[in-house]
Amino acid sequence: MSINNKRNINKVAVLGSGIMGSRIACHFANIGVEVLLLDIAPKELTDTEKAKGVDLNQVKNRIVNDSLEMAIKSKPSPIFKKSVAKLIKTGNFDDDLSKIKDCDWVIEVVVENLEIKKSLYEKVEKYRTPGTLITSNTSGIPMQFLVDGRSEDFQKNFCGTHFFNPPRYLRLLEIIPAPSTSPEVIDFLMHYGDLFLGKETVLCKDTPAFIANRVGIYAIMSGLHAVVKMGLTVGEVDKLTGPVIGRPKSATFRTLDVVGLDTMVKVAGNLSQALQKDESKEKFQLPGIVKKAYDNKWWGDKTKQGFYKKTKDEKGIKQILELNLETFEYQEKSKVNFEVLGKVKDNENLKERIKMVLSDEGKAGEFYRASFYDLFKYCSFRIPEIADELYKLDKAVCAGFGWELGPFATWDALGVSDTITKMKEAGYPVANWVTEMIDTGFSSFYKEEAGKRKYYDIATKSYKVVPGSEGLILLDTLRKTNVVWENAEATLFDLGDDVLGLEFHSKMNSLGAGVIEGVNTSIAKAEEGYKGLVIGNEGANFSAGANLAMLFMAACDQEFDEVEMMVSQFQKTVMKMRFSNVPVVAATAGMAIGGGCELSMHCDAIQAHCESYIGLVEVGVGVIPAGCGTKELALRCSDKLKEGDPELNRLQSYFMNIATAKVATSAHEAMEMDYINEAGRITMNRARLIADAKARVLELYNEGYTQPVERKDIKVQGRSGMALFEAGITQMLYGNYITEHDAKIARKLSYVINGGDLTQPSLVSEQYLIDLEREAFVSLMGEQKTLERMQSILFKGKPLRN
Repeated sequence: MSINNKRNINKVAVLGSGIMGSRIACHFANIGVEVLLLDIAPKELTDTEKAKGVDLNQVKNRIVNDSLEMAIKSKPSPIFKKSVAKLIKTGNFDDDLSKIKDCDWVIEVVVENLEIKKSLYEKVEKYRTPGTLITSNTSGIPMQFLVDGRSEDFQKNFCGTHFFNPPRYLRLLEIIPAPSTSPEVIDFLMHYGDLFLGKETVLCKDTPAFIANRVGIYAIMSGLHAVVKMGLTVGEVDKLTGPVIGRPKSATFRTLDVVGLDTMVKVAGNLSQALQKDESKEKFQLPGIVKKAYDNKWWGDKTKQGFYKKTKDEKGIKQILELNLETFEYQEKSKVNFEVLGKVKDNENLKERIKMVLSDEGKAGEFYRASFYDLFKYCSFRIPEIADELYKLDKAVCAGFGWELGPFATWDALGVSDTITKMKEAGYPVANWVTEMIDTGFSSFYKEEAGKRKYYDIATKSYKVVPGSEGLILLDTLRKTNVVWENAEATLFDLGDDVLGLEFHSKMNSLGAGVIEGVNTSIAKAEEGYKGLVIGNEGANFSAGANLAMLFMAACDQEFDEVEMMVSQFQKTVMKMRFSNVPVVAATAGMAIGGGCELSMHCDAIQAHCESYIGLVEVGVGVIPAGCGTKELALRCSDKLKEGDPELNRLQSYFMNIATAKVATSAHEAMEMDYINEAGRITMNRARLIADAKARVLELYNEGYTQPVERKDIKVQGRSGMALFEAGITQMLYGNYITEHDAKIARKLSYVINGGDLTQPSLVSEQYLIDLEREAFVSLMGEQKTLERMQSILFKGKPLRN
């Protein structure tokens, strides 16, 4: 793979196969690059090997092979699909280090020990081909120390490339130049990481912990000091510091358990020692609760207990206990009852939620103000120490720690000037450049202008376009100028070049009446004078499926004509999109399940972010896919059968995927499951998705787009196919693997996907199968067991998926 004429990355060597090394290797394999993964050879045999009489020379790759195997088996998986693991070859430093001569990039990922790294570099220099890349995944060792004593060519092609764990899922890649790193190398890594690895590449100064860990660890430590001061519980803190403020579900204490308290303590300790001139260095010192947990070796998941502990009650039922921070005994998880959380729980607007929680007059508001004001203060003083541009801090902490809003973007949401006043009143000073910015008439750190996102540049005292955003389509920058139509659940944008873009913004982007109206309106407007339509958004999920509430209520009232009408309306919308006279492209990311999957499958093409989780999950709520999804898989299976599949293996695979509500764990797996067909494309970088989808629309248009016509040549199996599935259904039922109701759903699904009660394989139309779908769905909505399943989902507040 290449992005210019100077460098091609066809093969990468990863030196070190630990948790990071093995997973970095997997991610390069994900994008089709050959990988050589090396580690030390073991120095002694295991007891098992001794018992077998194995010679030490026979197990020289044991460490690297075990590490890779453990990585591939881990959850969530580091690989997009099983087959990519074949691209990784293993070896050891003693026998195989010379093979790096054939590699275009050597990445060192060994233990964080300067002498060990330097010793390895000396060996690397003997075999590395001059001009090839050599980088380190160090999380904090200064670059100048790493390259000391190395050749000029080594130093020119050396750089820090700091991935975050797990590399497949966390988008940050920090690029840290050494003193002699070539500008061409820096530019290459920035662009390669973005385009091919799908990373948010951030150029960092060579300062302790670089950017993300410096800010992220400070935020955690500052919060922990506030916890001690205010006497908050583990449960309270994790409720306050999770999704409600745009942070991961693991929040604070659960994150420490997952990452490992020992890891956080080590990083904080290193920073405490290294940052002698940091005005807030005392915050990196361990609070009493952290030190005690660390001394007890309650480090989290790796030691089976941390701030949480999994156990079983007297009935053998699993439960999770939380640590009482006063008694240091485990107890049942405390019930969290902050009034402000109830007020904001239904507000989908993160910026509004943050305003509301910080204005709370209770204990929650006090904690939020202490945490955010201290973070704002700290970040303002980190410029220009760790970065000259403020956007780098936001990019790094969002991509590395999974925050939805960075510190400066959050400050903007609260109002910079008003917040400065409140901070000063509370004893939190800000850096001079912030007050100077306000005093000279600049009211925010960011602004949207002419479809571009700009940041306040301190050096020039002006707004500049955020680097790397050129060519991207950022919907937030279009809201003031490019809205063509909107309602409460959807917005239609003019994306430029005669292409429209439809965004859903209902809860979980579920498909309710407003979204259906949006799809129909968008198609009509696109057909009036545009080249095509993109359906996508910048949220966490493309769509979690149809909103079940209306269907559930109608079925409870025995209003089955109403149920049929709603299903029919969705089917007609989907098919209207299929038969539109302009190309329609779905830009999927996150969940595209149930109705979201059906909608995307009926677009002319899917431009999928690699982390697209696509599947038909309707069976889980007691029905079958009836938004033309069952029909579409029958059609796709028919086309594959023409290629030859006498044993109907593909049909059985499709049936099982629906019957088990299987969801693809990546866009690549969705292709294997045929939820994304041959017209689909994959985007590695989430930020580029909408722009890539727009380009795909224009590509289809310029190729001479032809309006599709209804298919009437779908081969279905009729009774012979139903008999094949009936044997399996009966066996599962008699083995008590499924319930009677599950069997009924499976038989309905079999009936539809096989084309009904036909005496022999026949050719049928799309509309014929669509009608069968709808009839089966409505009949299952009349089942008490189906309503009970739906009721449990609705009342538990889970995503409404269908």
